[in-house]
Amino acid sequence: MTEAADITPDAARVDRLRAGLKRRYARESRFRLYGLLAIGVAVGFLLLLLGRIIDQGHTAFYAHTVTLPVYMDPARVDRAYPQGTNFEQLVAEQQLVRLGVQDDAQGTLSGEMRGLFSSELKFAAAERVQKQPGLIGQTVMIAAPASDDADLYFKGEISRATPSDQRRLSDQQIAWLDRMKADGHVSAHFNTALFTNGDSTEPELAGVLGAVIGSALMLLVTALIAIPLGVGAALYLEEFAPKNRITDIIEVNINNLAAVPSIIYGLLGLALFINWMHLPRASPLVGGLVLALMALPTIIIATRSSLKAVPPSIREAALAMGASRTQTVFQHTLPLAMP
Repeated sequence: MTEAADITPDAARVDRLRAGLKRRYARESRFRLYGLLAIGVAVGFLLLLLGRIIDQGHTAFYAHTVTLPVYMDPARVDRAYPQGTNFEQLVAEQQLVRLGVQDDAQGTLSGEMRGLFSSELKFAAAERVQKQPGLIGQTVMIAAPASDDADLYFKGEISRATPSDQRRLSDQQIAWLDRMKADGHVSAHFNTALFTNGDSTEPELAGVLGAVIGSALMLLVTALIAIPLGVGAALYLEEFAPKNRITDIIEVNINNLAAVPSIIYGLLGLALFINWMHLPRASPLVGGLVLALMALPTIIIATRSSLKAVPPSIREAALAMGASRTQTVFQHTLPLAMP
């Protein structure tokens, strides 16, 4: 009886321990599940965002070109100055004739036809005539981008089913576009102009080249200013500056500046660089200076953390071998702190 009484409390305690372990393992499993669910939700939203961007922006990578035969009427094409010829009106009138449409006295239909072609048409035609004046009096094929509205229609962004008062193309213009496409005058191609053109008031001619170059120049200015200043400040604070109240205040302010919203830096750049220093508003220099101010606290903090990761024995060994403090920092500590 005594042995049975001694075993029973031990067995009950073991059961309680097992139940506690089971509950703990269950909580850990639920925690891992919650973490996986959180990651899955974040990845899902990221994929949704990327999907929306691709769905709405993939059509920018291809465009449509309209190629039409144009008779270079000697009575209307100026041989000496072809740029002064209204090629858009000339092409529109000839295309109406091919479609069997009679324009009115006000030129309303020819105006609608001109709206289907990009303004690049007149420059392409004038360049052809300037290089080959002998084309005057002949019929030549002129290729030009479709206007932004016509391009959107070919891409399916503008539908005929949409009420006419809610779209930018009339039923007549849509019928003309369908006719030109059926006749083989419209072709789709990769939109190289997206990467070779700068900004433009004509959407079909706009590209990202100007923005890419401007961003590259701005980042170059940022790197040239922020990296030397940031690394130099971090070296001084970590290796040379005395540890006193002033350096403590500087460190606290650097940490605080790293958390300042970017809009504050933008307002500072507006007030300091544009309104006071009168730097050009569209210059990459202004953007580079503002980004340099934003990046300085982060660079200083990251550089100081890298310097702290260098073992003190490296510094002590260099100093013991007779190196100066500056030689130790620049020839041993800084190279080892680099990524």
